[in-house]
Amino acid sequence: MRILAIDTALAVCAAAVLDTEQPARGVRESLPMERGHAEALMPLIGRVMERANIEFAGLDRLAVTTGPGSFTGLRVGISAARAIALAAAKPAIGLSTLSCYAAPYIAQDDSTPVAVAIDARHEQVYLQVFGTAGRTLVSPRIASIKESVRTVPWGPVRIVGSSAKALAAAWPAGQPAPALIEQRPAPDIDWVARLGAAAQDIYASPKPLYLRAPDAQPQDASRLPRR
Repeated sequence: MRILAIDTALAVCAAAVLDTEQPARGVRESLPMERGHAEALMPLIGRVMERANIEFAGLDRLAVTTGPGSFTGLRVGISAARAIALAAAKPAIGLSTLSCYAAPYIAQDDSTPVAVAIDARHEQVYLQVFGTAGRTLVSPRIASIKESVRTVPWGPVRIVGSSAKALAAAWPAGQPAPALIEQRPAPDIDWVARLGAAAQDIYASPKPLYLRAPDAQPQDASRLPRR
């Protein structure tokens, strides 16, 4: 199976091609960036596809991160995945950024909880906690860092994500320290591809997982009066 994976949800613009029959020959490229995903993504995908020596029609499916993350970044990645899937007549699969963060840690040890914390600004994080065998202990949500610390089970939990250090810094004194604290700006694009290959529901079109309303809201004074 050949999968094109795309991630523009956070501070990285990334793409990878995975051939599950020849995983060692996978091709990937990841560019750190806060803005500019729209201009960078298609040239990046073109380079990855060229290095993989494959046409879009030769893909079996596409996988794209659907958030939570940057509103603009999410739209860029999801729109690209939908467009390529439509043109190539291939399915596109949406994967939450939270699950993509957690996947390599669950694969390494599925008995120790994983708390994923992504920076949501304003002293808040997007949070999800995974337990034994990857089952969800705390469903995806946006919460303050203090509230999130109270939600995460104390003990040998692994904390990962773009706000891992912020969550760990608020850890209550006297409680068992986290087993791991790993700050990463974005999930590993290889794991986006692997989850895309393993996904069972390949018929639902990718949709953004925002978890909150946009910061920018229309002002009442700027609205035109109805006639």
